Amino acid sequence: MKQQPLSGQDMRAVPIDQSPCLDTVQLAQLEQSFRRWVEETPRRDVRLARRRILLVFLLIRYTGAKLSEVLALDPFADIEAQTVCIRDLDGAEPCQRSVTISAQLSREIRETLADPDFRSSLDKLFCVDPAFVRRKFYERAEACGFDKRLGGPEMIRRARAVELVRGNMPLPAVQKLLGHSTPNLTTAHVSFSDEELQRVTKLFMERESTRKTSARNAFFGKITDVQRGDIQARVTLVNLGGYQVTTLITLESLERLGLRPGKLITAEVKAPWVVLQGGTDLPACSADNCFQGEVARINRGTVSSEYLLRLADGTELCAVVSTSGGAVLDLAIGDRVWALFSCFAVTLHAD
Repeated sequence: MKQQPLSGQDMRAVPIDQSPCLDTVQLAQLEQSFRRWVEETPRRDVRLARRRILLVFLLIRYTGAKLSEVLALDPFADIEAQTVCIRDLDGAEPCQRSVTISAQLSREIRETLADPDFRSSLDKLFCVDPAFVRRKFYERAEACGFDKRLGGPEMIRRARAVELVRGNMPLPAVQKLLGHSTPNLTTAHVSFSDEELQRVTKLFMERESTRKTSARNAFFGKITDVQRGDIQARVTLVNLGGYQVTTLITLESLERLGLRPGKLITAEVKAPWVVLQGGTDLPACSADNCFQGEVARINRGTVSSEYLLRLADGTELCAVVSTSGGAVLDLAIGDRVWALFSCFAVTLHAD
């Protein structure tokens, strides 16, 4: 079957302590909604205003800062390299805490701030009506099919905290990132220096960024369904772009990895197991996983050739085929092509 990104209605919030919030996949979908919203307007002035709201969202999404803290930022002075300086709103200290962000996000922010038109649009920095920002957050959440309340700035901050804890970031590091002054008593016996917490946070952000950029032939996402058989189980996951991947594993592996619906996991497939087929129509084949993408790069060798495909969400798939077989396909950069692989070709990796 043809794999397409799922709609917001197909996602479900994961309840934590009986209070729901968006999970990693849903947060990624919300981020994509913001990015599409920015690009869909033809007016330059409107696009600049929307980019400012997108930047506010990204800062809350990845730093866990409060809306008031983000709106108080001077982006040209408080965002440097991979560090965001969260100001003390009471004015006691110029920088209350420093939050590490990934190199990827840092690069995007630098490129955005380097745009002369965008710089001039920030003549009053982030002085935006908080109520206006909330309305735009609610609108994007509803556009994804979510309860608008789950898309509010406070809920995005809470979802970030849950995401970090679920990703096994030490609780003291999460508390420091969020600016909590009182540590959780359950971790009082654990001692981390500020330097250690910063190092842990940086390593975690870079690992998380690698996942979100969809490393070649790797799909990081959430398990949506597990069907048990007599010997094997069929496991389906949805990645951050909304694409479904299906695999078959033994029941022993299912238990050993502790796989269940809602668990985050990485699915990988080796390049030689990816079969390419040209054309725009869905191929009539028995492959469990069929993805349509665009040829981004071709590396032809004397015996085998490497084809790099890019899916709509930015995920990269690499296929290695014989050079003679590649000649029959007659593919060129920019061509649309199908990447096919069996459920038996997929390997699951749990953190």
